[in-house]
Amino acid sequence: MTLLRSVVGGICLLGALGSGIGLARAAPAPGGSKAAVMNPRQKARSAFGARRWAEAEASFEAALAAPDAAEMSAVQRAEVLGYLGLSELEQGKHREAAEHLGQSLEQDAALNQALLRRFTRGFNKAIEHVGRIYVAASPSDAEILLDGEPIGTGATAHELFVAPGTYTLRARLSGHGEVSQRVEVAAGKTVGAALQLARVADAPARVPDPAATRSDAVKPAAASAAPPAAPGPWASWPGMLRIAGVAVTTAAVSTGAVFMLQASVLDGDIGERIDGLHRERGWTSGACRATPQPRACPELQRMREQRDRAGVLGTALVTTGAIVGAVTAASFFMDLSFLRSTPSRSGLRLVPATTAQQVGVVVLGVW
Repeated sequence: MTLLRSVVGGICLLGALGSGIGLARAAPAPGGSKAAVMNPRQKARSAFGARRWAEAEASFEAALAAPDAAEMSAVQRAEVLGYLGLSELEQGKHREAAEHLGQSLEQDAALNQALLRRFTRGFNKAIEHVGRIYVAASPSDAEILLDGEPIGTGATAHELFVAPGTYTLRARLSGHGEVSQRVEVAAGKTVGAALQLARVADAPARVPDPAATRSDAVKPAAASAAPPAAPGPWASWPGMLRIAGVAVTTAAVSTGAVFMLQASVLDGDIGERIDGLHRERGWTSGACRATPQPRACPELQRMREQRDRAGVLGTALVTTGAIVGAVTAASFFMDLSFLRSTPSRSGLRLVPATTAQQVGVVVLGVW
């Protein structure tokens, strides 16, 4: 009997220990397990896959603002920006979509071909509904504002995506006169603006010396100092033309690159479409030359025409931008001081600025 009680007691003790271990394993850790706390990018991708666009947008923005966002690789950042833009596009936020998709495509080398095509299609859809402004100012440290909101500094052309409408661009810098320009932007159109600030006389007035005053009193009026000569009418136009040249070059090359990329995407779509038709029964390479033509032939012809138009337009824009850029760059090595009332005392330094979608020149110095 004693042995039976000992066996029963041992079994109960083992059961109690097993229950305690099971509860300990089931209880969550004080800080929450990694499985319970989803990564912001994973949460965003999950919401995107479920077509919950607003939730996906908020999650992708949270991923970009997270403390560890700086540790994201170029591939991860390009994907987050691209998917954020697509989420905004689905909600009709075309300006935000164009901005984020454009930032993603600037890192096109980090994207695979499938994502590159997908983000490019989204970007092309977004810019059909918004306007684009390229704006630059000189001197290079002038602050640029759009309807009173600061957008940055520097003579490098800034690319802005805005809703269709009329806007006021301003540039300001201490010691210079403030300038402004009104621009009107239509949907799907691009405009350029160049803001040239002129230096103003801001030296404090000197207190006259009494001895000098008495000496000047006995001199004839003709001996008094002549007022400084006013700047000539051609004093500022070289700088304006150079800024305009940088803006035109940047706009033409970037827009041409978009058209050329669109032509490449269409060419890939045509190839995929033809591969699919070859798998269909009865399709041959000369099917579109037969009478009557299959139903797929008009669609293929339309896609080819779109590809050719985009390719020709892209090549023409890139070529035009290259020519204008070359002329603008050459002007920096020409002596235009004879057109000024006084020669410039400060030299110029050129720094090339190139991204995936923009080509320009940063000019440092006084024009």
